[in-house]
Amino acid sequence: MTTVARSAPPPFGRALCAMITPFTEAGELDLPGAQLLAERLVSEGCDGLVLSGTTGESPTTTDAEKAALVTAVREAVGDHVPLVSGVGTFDTRHTIELARQAEVAGADGALVVSPYYSRPPQDALEAHFREVADASGLPLVLYDIPGRTGTRIEPETMIRLAEHPRIVAVKDCSYDFLGAQKVLGRTELAYYAGCDEHILALYAVGGAGYVSTVANVVPARLRAILDAFEAGDTPVSARLQQRATPLVELMMAAGLPGTVTVKALLNSLGLPGGSVRAPLRPAGRDAVDGLLAAYEEFIAD
Repeated sequence: MTTVARSAPPPFGRALCAMITPFTEAGELDLPGAQLLAERLVSEGCDGLVLSGTTGESPTTTDAEKAALVTAVREAVGDHVPLVSGVGTFDTRHTIELARQAEVAGADGALVVSPYYSRPPQDALEAHFREVADASGLPLVLYDIPGRTGTRIEPETMIRLAEHPRIVAVKDCSYDFLGAQKVLGRTELAYYAGCDEHILALYAVGGAGYVSTVANVVPARLRAILDAFEAGDTPVSARLQQRATPLVELMMAAGLPGTVTVKALLNSLGLPGGSVRAPLRPAGRDAVDGLLAAYEEFIAD
C-alpha cells in the first residue's frame, strides 16, 4: 500500500472538476443544463465542483450569472458536495465583492487567481490574497497559473500565505514541480494539480488531488488514477495516467482553450455544453473529429 504522507483530508475532496458553464444556443446561461451536468459529474466520481473558473468562462459571465450558477448547482447536488466558486479578478475590491457574493449564494470555497495583466510584485500579491481572505468566511484556493496571469505566486509567498487560517489550498498550474514540493514540505496547504498531465505526479508526492478540465468528459476515468494509487497499485495508476495523454494533449495543449474542447465534446455526446462566448469560438469539424477519436480510444476497455 502507498505510504505517502497526507497530513489532513483535502478540504474539498480529491477529485474536483473545473466545470464548464453551459449556455443556450442563444448564448444565455443554461441553468437546467448546469444542474444536469453537475449531477452527472458527481454521480461519476467527482468529489467537488469548481464553478466560474476560466474553464467556466468567468471573464465573460456577469456577477449575477456567477451567483445564479452557484445557487442552481447547489440545489442540484445537495449540501454534501463541495462547491468552489471562482472569484478572482485583477481588481482587489471586485474580487472581495465576488467572494462575499459566492458565500451568500452557497459556495463552500473561493478560487482566487493572481491578478492578471497588472502583474503586481510579490508583496502586493500577498496583500491582495490576505485582503480577500479577510473579507468573507470562505476558505480560499490560491490559483497559480503564471502562463495566463503573468505573475507567479512564488513559493516563499505561498508559504507565508499558508499562515492565514482561511487560505487552505492551491490549484497549481505553475509547471514548477520543485517549487510545489517546497511548499508541500513546509505548509499544510492542500495542493491540487491544475494540469491534467500532473495528476499522478503531484499526488504521489503528497498532493491533495486535482482540479481538472478534462474531468468534464471523463470524470470516472480520471478518478481511477487516484483510486489505483490509493489501493497501492502504482503500475495501474501510471498506465491510466499514460492512457489519458492523447486526450489531455488534444483538449489542453493543441491550440484550443479547454473550454472550447470540452464544449465540443459535450455537445457531440449530447450532454449540456452549448455555445462559447466571444472572443472564444467553437471548435471546427476537424478538431471535433480528432477529439472524439481520442475520447473513444481513452474510454475503450
